This record gives sequence, structure tokens and C-alpha cells, in this order.
Amino acid sequence: MLARRIIPCLDVNKGRVVKGVNFLNLKDAGDPVEAAIKYNKAGADEIVFLDITASFEKRKTIVDVVKKTAEKVFIPLTVGGGIKTIKDMELLLFNGADKVSINTAAVKEPLLIKEGAKRFGSQCIVLAVDAKRKKKNKWVVYIYGGRENTDIDVIDWVKKAESLGAGEILLTSMDADGTKEGYDIDLTCKVAKSVKIPVIASGGAGHPEHMYRVLKYGLADAVLAASIFHYREYTIKSVKEYLKKKNIPVRL
Repeated sequence: MLARRIIPCLDVNKGRVVKGVNFLNLKDAGDPVEAAIKYNKAGADEIVFLDITASFEKRKTIVDVVKKTAEKVFIPLTVGGGIKTIKDMELLLFNGADKVSINTAAVKEPLLIKEGAKRFGSQCIVLAVDAKRKKKNKWVVYIYGGRENTDIDVIDWVKKAESLGAGEILLTSMDADGTKEGYDIDLTCKVAKSVKIPVIASGGAGHPEHMYRVLKYGLADAVLAASIFHYREYTIKSVKEYLKKKNIPVRL
């Protein structure tokens, strides 16, 4: 079994790391470059950097912050937010990103996934999905940083994205985001069973037990977390040691 990845998420707004609840009430959580350096040293497997208001504000990702971050960290860096074209992807990859994450632009123009995969390889294309429960066993896709409901069924969308060449799914439960009450295991499990590509579970981490449950029962390949790491409630090391004791393979 492949090692499961522990991934800190840096949600960036106006050049600062922020964290909210259900995508609202954002609070400052520090400098993104300093945070990335800290997580690199702490044993994170990857870092996800999301410029969370870029699409809504119709601007490009803050490339200079990405470049400074990439110069200081030596683990894979995924960058998302405001990516609309192949040129946007190329610029970020040229400036140190290892993967690009697309959400709004992919929904607006699904062929961007196919073009990106053809140009840079599927391993570079991460489909970010902001999912909100509509009714029992049905979730819909939101875009523009969780501001707009597309009414697209999440399961249909991830299957289509995989067929177009997406190499990974970054799945965020908007209902669980920032609550620290645990990941949406039903959602994660259904998505993971629908595709053959890796699924990163995001939204709701409050305790290492939550990570264990979504990795074991939600069939996630990796877990993303923000608040519990930013505010030093848990360390990467303590989470990995907990998971190892629970027989979840991790890189120590």
C-alpha cells in the first residue's frame, strides 16, 4: 500500500495565509512563505497553495509569492486560484509549482483539463472540487471560491474530469470546512469509488482521528488540513505518529 500523504493547505488572500469556517469569516494565519518553510522542515509530504479570491476577483494567482515559496521548499507544491489558461499554468510551473489546481476555469471550460494534461502531463493537473450537500447522497459543485452554485453533480463531474486527463482530485466539503468536526466520509468515499485517480480529502480536520477515519473509511489517498497545523494544535509529526500506530502507512 502506498504511503498516505499529509498536506498542509495555505489559503492565501492578499498575500497572507487565512482560514475561515464554511469559506467565510477569514482570519489571518501568517506569512505564506514562512509557513511553507516551517511545514517543509516539519515533514509535510506536499504543500497546497490556494489563492482563494483570485477567481472571484478575476485576477491571476500571486506568482511572486509562489516563486518565493518554491525557492524555499523542497517538497511538491500545488498551486491554485485564478488559473484560466494554459499560459497561466505554464507561468506557475515555470516559477516553481509542481502541480496546478483548477476549479472554476475547469467548470467553465472542461477542455482546459485535457489541454493541460496533454501539455504538461496528467500528474500536473489537479481538479479542485468544492462540494456542498444538496440532499442525501447528492452533492453539487461550487465555483468562485464557494460563491456560486453550478448545480453540477459532483460524481458526474469527477468522472468527466478523470476522462479528460485530470491526475488527482482535491475534494473539499464546504459543509465540513473549518468546523473541525471531521471530514465528510460519505462524500469522499463515493468520489474515491467513482474514479481511479488519487483523491485528497479536505475540509473538517480537527483531530488526527478524523484523518485516520477518512483515510481508512473514506478511501482517501491523502488528507489536507489547515487550522490544526496553522494554530499549532497538532504537528505533522504527531499526526504521522498517530496514523502509524493505527496502521496507516505514512512517510516518517
